[in-house]
Amino acid sequence: MNVNKIRKICRPIRIVLGLSLIGIGIATGNKWFFLGVIPLIAGLANFCPLCIITKKCDIEN
Repeated sequence: MNVNKIRKICRPIRIVLGLSLIGIGIATGNKWFFLGVIPLIAGLANFCPLCIITKKCDIEN
C-alpha cells in the first residue's frame, strides 16, 4: 500500500476545508479554527496521516 497518495477527490476537499477553517478563524478570531492548517498541509503535500494510523483508507488512484 502506498501511503503517500490519497484519492484524487480527497485532495481538493482537504485543501478547501483547510482554507475554509483558516478563513473562519481569521473572521471570528477563534484560534481553534486555525487547526485548518492540518488538512491544508495534508492536501498540499498529497499525504494522509490518518491512512497510516487507521490503515482503512482507500488509496488507489
